[in-house]
Amino acid sequence: MNLLRSEWTKLRSVRSTWIAALSTVAAGVALSVLGASDLLAAAQSGLPDGWDPTAASLKGFLFAQLVIGMLGALAVTAEYGTGMIGTSLTTTPSRSRLLAAKTTVVAAVALATGLATTLLSFTAVQLLLGGAGLPAAGIGDPGVAGALVAATLYLTLVALIGLAVGTLTRSSTGSLAVLVGVLLLVPAIAPALPGALGDAFARYWPITAGQAAYTVVPVDGALAPGLGSGLLTVAAVAAVAAAHVALRTRDV
Repeated sequence: MNLLRSEWTKLRSVRSTWIAALSTVAAGVALSVLGASDLLAAAQSGLPDGWDPTAASLKGFLFAQLVIGMLGALAVTAEYGTGMIGTSLTTTPSRSRLLAAKTTVVAAVALATGLATTLLSFTAVQLLLGGAGLPAAGIGDPGVAGALVAATLYLTLVALIGLAVGTLTRSSTGSLAVLVGVLLLVPAIAPALPGALGDAFARYWPITAGQAAYTVVPVDGALAPGLGSGLLTVAAVAAVAAAHVALRTRDV
């Protein structure tokens, strides 16, 4: 418990933690509203096929995921940047316990941040859609609550992947480069690869699979929501496990 309290103190005392958390919420809400604003002038007949007002309210995750991923990375790289990692390892010789404490604290902060981002984005966009006379969703509608839970879990898992990347790279700049590739470039470019390889990336890349989990209306070719969340969870666990091995086996 003392170790958790220590890690929480370190995380909340770093200004970048709160900048990243607030930026995640602000970016998620603002970009979701901006994306929905293009539809406000459309008649109901002009809505895209398979209209999913829940998924439409979470378009801002495209950028918010990168910010919350960096929140996780900075929980580690900030200590490497200042040299405080040496003090942390001296006071807590068990590197496994140290990483476990960091993971727990980052998960808690990311969960709260992800929940705020999800609920505020959903509420703001549904109010806009309803005000324009377009089909909107309510939390009590079938599948909506589950999708919002999956969206919150998605952002939390991305933060843990960021923590793992920060531990592996020990660099904020390096972490940002890796996260841009993992979260943005691969989902955008890899599905265009020819044949079965492109199809596999389009369906099974953990980030793409996790995004399918917060849809209510099924998308052709996408994984089932439960499978998508499970695949992203496995990827996050594997990334943290790799970070654990690296932290235990290499010098500071």
